[in-house]
Amino acid sequence: MQSGFLPEARRVSCPNWDERPPGALVDLLVIHGISLPPGEFGGPWIEALFRNRLDPGAHPYFQEIAGRRVSAHLLIRRDGELIQYVDLNKRAWHAGESSFKGRRRCNDFSIGIELEGADRIPYEEAQYLMLARATRAIQIRFPAIEPGRIVGHSDVAPGRKTDPGAAFDWGCFHRLLGPSAENGAE
Repeated sequence: MQSGFLPEARRVSCPNWDERPPGALVDLLVIHGISLPPGEFGGPWIEALFRNRLDPGAHPYFQEIAGRRVSAHLLIRRDGELIQYVDLNKRAWHAGESSFKGRRRCNDFSIGIELEGADRIPYEEAQYLMLARATRAIQIRFPAIEPGRIVGHSDVAPGRKTDPGAAFDWGCFHRLLGPSAENGAE
């Protein structure tokens, strides 16, 4: 693949990435949910976190997370805006301590998409539409990401993470992806 960037995404530089291990096959898509501060949407805080510029004095919660070096490949805002922080060919730091079907270190072989949202607040239609569009584009570039290899953060880090949460409508997402997604989902 020539470019690891989706043409429809607004690019924002992010220092929190590195090279994937040699020979790593990208075959997993991890869907996340994020809101900063928790339960609040909009504002510059997610971008500030991913760029290591989060002001710990701007909100009490930020004191806990300001020093973390994290990222995702993509973020989908509430209005459906797609932002790309990390080249899809590179390793973003989104899953943390994680495993999928016995394979540890999911960041090595996955792509991470953050949805601006919270576990118990419904996601927006524009987000599902953009998520399906971005997923299809990713699957063209990384065909090993089959429907059963699209999971939530909670699936790769159970007990530690709960996102994208109970409010995420997997059925809606699979319908937007098409029949193969509905039939192939695990």
